[in-house]
Amino acid sequence: MNTSPVNSTSCRMLRLLCWTLAVLIFGLVLEGCGGSGPAVRGTLPPVEESSQLGPGDVFKMQIVGEKDLPEEYQIASDGTVALPYLERLTVGGLEPQEVAKLVTKELKERQILQKPVVIVRVEAYNSRKVTVLGEVQKPGSFPFSPGLTLIQAVSQAGGFNSIANLGQLRLTRQSKKGDVTVVVAADAITEGSAPDIPLQAGDRIYVPQRVF
Repeated sequence: MNTSPVNSTSCRMLRLLCWTLAVLIFGLVLEGCGGSGPAVRGTLPPVEESSQLGPGDVFKMQIVGEKDLPEEYQIASDGTVALPYLERLTVGGLEPQEVAKLVTKELKERQILQKPVVIVRVEAYNSRKVTVLGEVQKPGSFPFSPGLTLIQAVSQAGGFNSIANLGQLRLTRQSKKGDVTVVVAADAITEGSAPDIPLQAGDRIYVPQRVF
């Protein structure tokens, strides 16, 4: 039986269309399997910004016009700090601007200065730390500074060792509802396919061992 040219052409076009669709679908499947996916598996609570001072923290304080006074001070373990003119004040748990207001108030009330202008700037938050444990070169706790990220914290710990499982890091963060732990694919971050993760003080990172 003869096949008309029209039917033959239609069949070839249909086969070509099916082949093209198959190639596209196969390509999408490969892309989905080969992609790194999200760097974080789980819901990580957002970073809670806080600049409260605590024991061990170091700050600089300037009283405008009082040039001969020391500028750098460290908070004692009981949350107090020894300051010129005022002896000891409790500043633990206060924000830097609150410390400046407290010093200003005390200087006025004690009639030491009439119109003091006090400037406080934090130099080091030694009371605030992040912890990196597991398969890193130097596990331990490290000072937190605003803007610190997960990869930067691992770098402070000397970096990953040769048996670290970069795809299964566990990041634990305190929240108002308790500790929350997520799994992080650090290799996706180091390869540039996912953004680094901002940390907050108190975060704990655990790097597990690869399964051989």
